[in-house]
Amino acid sequence: MTDAKKQAALDYHAKPIPGKLSVELTKPTATARDLSLAYSPGVAEPVREIARDPENAYRYTGKGNLVAVISDGSAILGLGNLGPLASKPVMEGKGVLFKCFAGINSVDVEVNAESPQAFVDTVARIADTWGGINLEDIKAPECFEIEQALIEQCNIPVFHDDQHGTAIVTAAGMLNALEIAGKRLEEARIVCLGAGAAAIACMKLLVACGARAENLVMLDRRGVIHAGREGLNPHKAVFAVDTDKRTLDDAIDGADVFIGLSGPNLMTAEHMRKMAPNPIVFACTNPDPEIQPDVAREARPDVIMATGRSDYPNQVNNVLGFPFIFRGALDVRATRINEEMKVAAVHALKDLAREPVPQVVLDAYERDHMEFGPEYIIPTPVDVRLLERIPAAVAQAAVDSGVARRPYPAHYPLKTVDDVYGS
Repeated sequence: MTDAKKQAALDYHAKPIPGKLSVELTKPTATARDLSLAYSPGVAEPVREIARDPENAYRYTGKGNLVAVISDGSAILGLGNLGPLASKPVMEGKGVLFKCFAGINSVDVEVNAESPQAFVDTVARIADTWGGINLEDIKAPECFEIEQALIEQCNIPVFHDDQHGTAIVTAAGMLNALEIAGKRLEEARIVCLGAGAAAIACMKLLVACGARAENLVMLDRRGVIHAGREGLNPHKAVFAVDTDKRTLDDAIDGADVFIGLSGPNLMTAEHMRKMAPNPIVFACTNPDPEIQPDVAREARPDVIMATGRSDYPNQVNNVLGFPFIFRGALDVRATRINEEMKVAAVHALKDLAREPVPQVVLDAYERDHMEFGPEYIIPTPVDVRLLERIPAAVAQAAVDSGVARRPYPAHYPLKTVDDVYGS
C-alpha cells in the first residue's frame, strides 16, 4: 500500500469522529414523560416482564437484532497475533457490514484472555446480552475449541465467520464451477493447500455437500496430511488420507480442484499444467493469491478461477454470507447455526448466481453484461437479492431442523419494525 493510501485509511478511521459506528436512539426523548418511560420509573415494567419470561427480552429490548462481534486479536486478518485492542478496527468494520448489508446492529467486544477457557468463560457469562455472536480473528486450533464450547453453553447462534463464512461462499462457488466444468462434486479430486480454520471448515462443508473424504488431499507447512503422519491435532487428523503423496507437486497431479487458503505464490504454472482438464482453482489468500490469475490462465486457458480479491472475477467474499446468515437466524430466533442452515445458505447463494444479473449490479461494476459462466460463478456483494434469498433459506432450514423459536416469517426481506422485532 502506498503512503497516500495508508494515510487515507488512517484519516478514514480518525475523521471527523474516531471509529466507524455510533449508537442511535430509537425512541423520543424530548420531554420529561419520554425520559420517565425510557428510564425510571417506566423501565421497571419491561424489567418485570423479562423477569417473568426471558423471551420478553426480544419484545422489549434490542436483543433480537443485536450481534456481538468478538475477538481475542490472535489472528487479525493477515497480520497475525497483535492482541485484542488492535483488532478493534476490524471488529468495528464487521459491524459496519452487518448494518449496511442486513440491517443488524452490532457491538464489538475485544477479550483479553489468558487462555481459550478464560475467553469462553468471559463470553458465556455475558452472552444473554445479544441475539447472536460472531467470533472473528481467533487463531487455530483454539478457534475450534472456543466456538464449540460457546455453542454448547449459549442459547443463541455462535458463528466463527473465518471458518464458516469462507466455507459457505467457497462451497457455493465450487458447486457452480464444477457444473460449468462438467464435473460432479462426488467424483472430484480436491487438493486444499492450507490447514487452518478456514481450510478445515471448507473441507468439512464440501463433504456435507457431497464430496467424498477419500478424494480430498489437504496440505499444511509440512506437506500432505496423510495417515502415517504423527503429531497431527484432532482437527487435521480428520483429513489424514492413506496416500503416498507427500508434496503439492505430488498431490496436484490429475487433481480437478485446487483450493488455496495458505500463502502467496505457492502454486506455479507447472502445477497448473499437471491438473485435470477444465481445472478449478480457488486461490483465496489476500492480497496476493497462491497463483496470479494471469499466470494460471496462461498455463491453462481452460481454468475456472476464483480469488479473494475484488479486482478479479469470482471474488470469494465473506460478506456474501455472514450478514444474511445471521439475518435468517435472528428472524426465527434460532438457538444455533447448524449444518443444515449452512448448507441451505450454500445452495441459495449457488442458485442466485444462475439467475439473470440485475441492472443495478451491472451499473455498479460498469459492465454491459454478466451471466452465469466461468467468470461469474458467485453473486456480487452489491446484489440486493442476497437479502431476500439467503436469510429466507437459512430461516427455513432453522425451522425445519428444529432450532428455531419463531415460525418462518411470512415474507422476505423483513421491512417493518414488527417484522424484525415482533413477538
